Amino acid sequence: MSAEATNPATSGAPRRRGRPRLDLRRLGLAALLGSTSRGRLPDAIGHVAEAHRAHHADADLEPLRRAYVLAESSHRGQMRKSGEPYITHPLAVTLILAELGAETTTLTASLLHDTVEDTEVTLDQVREEFGEEVCYLVDGVTKLEKVDYGAAAEPETFRKMLVATGNDVRVMSIKLADRLHNMRTLGVMRPEKQARIAKVTRDVLIPLAERLGVQALKSELEDLVFAILHPEEYEQTRALVARNSAEPGPLADIAEDFRAVLREAGISAEVLIRPRHFVSVHRSRIKRGELRGADFGRLLVLVNEDADCYGVLGELHTCFTPVISEFKDFIAAPKFNLYQSLHTAVARGDGEVAEVLIRTHQMHKVAEAGVVALGNPYDYGADEDGADGERIDPTRPGWLSRLLDWQRSAPDPDTFWSSLREELAQDREITVYRPDGGTLGLPAGASCVDAAYAQYGDDAHSCIGARVNGRLVTLSTVLRDGDTVHVLLAPPETGSGPDAEWLDHTRTPAARIAIGRWLSSHPEGPVVAAAAPRPQLTVETVRPVAAGAVVDLPHATVRLAGCCTPVPPDGITAFTVRGGAVTVHREECSAVERMTADGREPVAVRWAELEDTAECRVTLIAESFGRPHLLADLTEAIAMEGAAIVSATVEPPSEGRVRHTYTLQLPDSTGLPGLMRAMRKVPGVYDVGRGKEPAAAGQGHQGLG
Repeated sequence: MSAEATNPATSGAPRRRGRPRLDLRRLGLAALLGSTSRGRLPDAIGHVAEAHRAHHADADLEPLRRAYVLAESSHRGQMRKSGEPYITHPLAVTLILAELGAETTTLTASLLHDTVEDTEVTLDQVREEFGEEVCYLVDGVTKLEKVDYGAAAEPETFRKMLVATGNDVRVMSIKLADRLHNMRTLGVMRPEKQARIAKVTRDVLIPLAERLGVQALKSELEDLVFAILHPEEYEQTRALVARNSAEPGPLADIAEDFRAVLREAGISAEVLIRPRHFVSVHRSRIKRGELRGADFGRLLVLVNEDADCYGVLGELHTCFTPVISEFKDFIAAPKFNLYQSLHTAVARGDGEVAEVLIRTHQMHKVAEAGVVALGNPYDYGADEDGADGERIDPTRPGWLSRLLDWQRSAPDPDTFWSSLREELAQDREITVYRPDGGTLGLPAGASCVDAAYAQYGDDAHSCIGARVNGRLVTLSTVLRDGDTVHVLLAPPETGSGPDAEWLDHTRTPAARIAIGRWLSSHPEGPVVAAAAPRPQLTVETVRPVAAGAVVDLPHATVRLAGCCTPVPPDGITAFTVRGGAVTVHREECSAVERMTADGREPVAVRWAELEDTAECRVTLIAESFGRPHLLADLTEAIAMEGAAIVSATVEPPSEGRVRHTYTLQLPDSTGLPGLMRAMRKVPGVYDVGRGKEPAAAGQGHQGLG
């Protein structure tokens, strides 16, 4: 995971408060000359040890010493393109993680993260010397060889890392720190390679840092990408920040006012000024136009207890003018990436508005470091009696479980790579509830189709509708956070399948991949096999004109077309389809006209004589005047005749009239006339007829089950 020399375009980027970046040449010299005698901590990892002990005072540093010795000896002689000894890279990556509060196992693996990829060290050797956990982390971040995978090496490497992250989130923590150091030192690469790496960082790594809550890494990565991909805007923003920094701003005065108010209220709190990073300033300038002094930062109020957060909020809203539209409570309802804070904004008499973040010290640690701050996911807590507690496992939030599920179905690296970028481009996550009390995590903008595939996988192919908060809705309905979704499925024997138009209403790769796979294997769309107990058909002998031969098809597989759902005694015709099967249509079906115009030769068919009638499927269209409860009355009439609703749609009212389209399963075809009479008797219905085409799913219609 090589990296390069300092990128001059990013030299003006704001840095996080705390330890300054180390001089890599000085670090490299320490690595070459520092003592590595047994039992003594090498000088080169002194800064790592100091940062680690700041978060973990009782940490055992011996694994770090042994990992450094192995890494330094195995990388000895390797140089980075910028001229430093290669060991400076794993040292810098480990220091980043140590400052975020990573535990010892993560830091040990971080020191070794390039050894298996770039040296003669083997995974077996790492496992033998450092244990299974360190071995798993090192393996998780080790790239796949281009010689084996070619152009698929990068997407397949990310697939491998994500699968490993599903078992241990520390894999991705190391990868993010590795990418941050490489982005800091990208300057000696060719411009086109810088741009390529920056785009992958923007599309994949930054969204992953956001989802894992590692805000400190995300912010710096955003600024580094900004400098490479948008150098002119970056320079304008850098100059704007520099001009503002040269003048005393209003945030210092407002912060002092906050401290006085909170002291008087008896609330122990720390009030800090948090400068915005460059990308944040750039976005604010685009949104607001000209920026004022308070727009270049936020005020951060840190307290000890959750209750104190609300106490601070009350005092600030009492003593200053609150901007109510800016208030958000991420303590009562944390973000999907573990983030907790109260957000508000208050205005001074001169019109300056200060944005305010209120959180506890622990919330602040998690806000900065995300899952890194949660430590070892294999750690178990203990209750007061010493019994084992629940596993502290942050590795399966909804978005990650969803990603791990659909990636198994991605047919090739390109599909996986594009689907991954699309998944990570979702900027927010919602939670919807199932009728059984379970929950589904979905991206913002997800529809009932996405919910169906998230809950049922491939069984969602037979989805025919949904109820959202108890109300029948179209499958295209976009879900909101907190909705309760009841997905309605047709019985498997009905042969229902997805419509291509469902793809227009999906936001999740899992749904798109599953629908696409089904459509590619069913080019004729959802059809019903003609074997018993379906109406039996006999295929007659015909002579295709173009072929000029007698073709006998007595053993062909016969299917009833889903577009017109023929039933005895309908006039029918048929066409051969891929695989030698025969699909049967009503004579007046528009598909017959299209296929005939395309030169397709029809196959003569007839209904066979049956002693017993059999189940059949039919599409009916009811024309009616709009009125309350019409849908319920029609549904009841259909049920009273013994018919099962496979799917139903209701078009939006037009001039007071409504069209209902039903696909129904009848016990036998003889009941069809009685069913149509019963539907016509429903008040408001003025006509019921056979349908020629299926109702398009999700086109402003309302699905039924």
